[in-house]
Amino acid sequence: MLPTADLIWENCRSVLSEKLAPQIFKAWFEPVKAASIETVSDMPVLTLSVPSRFFYEWLEKRYSDLLSETVDKVVGVQTTISFKIDETAYVEEERTDTVPSRPYAEYQGVARAGMAPASHMPHRGMRSPGKYSSPPTNRRPDPKHRSNLNESYTFDTYIEGDCNRLARSAAVAISENPTASTFNPFLIYGGVGLGKTHLAQAIGNYALTNGWQGKVLYESSERFTTQFVQAIQQNRIGNFTQYYRTIDLLILDDIQFFGGKEKTQEEFFHIFNALHQSGKQIVLSADRPPRDIDGIEERLLSRFQWGLTADVQPPDLETRIAILQEKAELNNLQVDHEVLDYIARSVKTNVRKLEGALVRLIAHSNLQNRSIDLSLTKEILIDLVDHKPAPLDIEEIKRIVASYYRIDVDLLSAKTRRREIVQARQIAMYACKQFTQQSLKTIGLRFGGRDHSTVIHACKCVEDRVSVEPGFKDELDHVLSSVSNGRVAA
Repeated sequence: MLPTADLIWENCRSVLSEKLAPQIFKAWFEPVKAASIETVSDMPVLTLSVPSRFFYEWLEKRYSDLLSETVDKVVGVQTTISFKIDETAYVEEERTDTVPSRPYAEYQGVARAGMAPASHMPHRGMRSPGKYSSPPTNRRPDPKHRSNLNESYTFDTYIEGDCNRLARSAAVAISENPTASTFNPFLIYGGVGLGKTHLAQAIGNYALTNGWQGKVLYESSERFTTQFVQAIQQNRIGNFTQYYRTIDLLILDDIQFFGGKEKTQEEFFHIFNALHQSGKQIVLSADRPPRDIDGIEERLLSRFQWGLTADVQPPDLETRIAILQEKAELNNLQVDHEVLDYIARSVKTNVRKLEGALVRLIAHSNLQNRSIDLSLTKEILIDLVDHKPAPLDIEEIKRIVASYYRIDVDLLSAKTRRREIVQARQIAMYACKQFTQQSLKTIGLRFGGRDHSTVIHACKCVEDRVSVEPGFKDELDHVLSSVSNGRVAA
């Protein structure tokens, strides 16, 4: 059984986001959704849903090779890509009431030669430019508001850990009654692939599925800017502004892309004020703290910080294992803990990359008819995992130094002032400063509760001995080499 289409595409997007400029990725790949994955003539077929014919033709012209290469890499075998237009996808057209307009009828094209359109697709009114089939020209109006939410982004599928507990707790509180929240605006920030979009959209999904009657809208900042530019070109600023002011829960993703866009910021400033003063909820996300975003006006920064700002950190080992376990269960798979542990220890900082490793492993297991074990995992994921040695922690450095000097490791943290112990302790502190990113305060605390000034003094004593004792430099080099070798061995 192949992994789910959503899981495959989510990890394809992670790869694409690293290869493409942020603006290009947001404009052309963020709106693309996974529709289905199936096997036809022993070859996987991934169907992607695009919002318009224009998207379909542009992707074929500019990015078909990159897209095919990325999907093949994620799935692990050559995969056919097909497209269809989402019936509920909106495009920008002239209207008097709202910016999003009418949905297109569904169609499906093929990304590689030799693949015919799906049999259930209508052929009347369709033509075949190259490898693709064009959409029918008829359109049907849809009066319903479109939230743009991904229904798979829920709190149930968002694994909680120390790295995201505050952000998740606040998100749950907001979702229970968005227009009565004290966390307004709510801004989530963190690195790429840590689940900010998932958490933000989970707020809207929870509210809507639990009977809340407000109007929810999720948009990327790039999409907001594109709509604003189109409104200027078509002399529809009033319609644009009025539409956004009708939203009760606005979720705006990746606001760092507002940086330097003065007119967009000005328009959003007025929309923000109107929503906030009306008691409507605003949820924002960014890849860094607001103050670190270049080109954002001070008045907008101050409003971003009115409510609650919560960061999402890279998940710890236990959380990474829990994320992998959840994904395995979604695919109805039982995966040995040692396999999950290996993946979790190898991929540390990006949840999308973490899940991508599991997707690729599942695909190879199914296509090669092999069971998922540690041997297959190491073989398949050799180019995905991070093979850089993990940095030593303070306790491991203490153990290595104590072993070198043949003393009990506990003595390095003891109060004893014996000369040989003091010198070993100073060298261990010096090594901790060299081989870890821990603060001097943290290092001192791990050596029996000593303060940072003790660590500074220890490092100075070691450096002074190097300059006045010719033989000591060789001794120190041997100790540091042992620590370095210990790191590689780990």
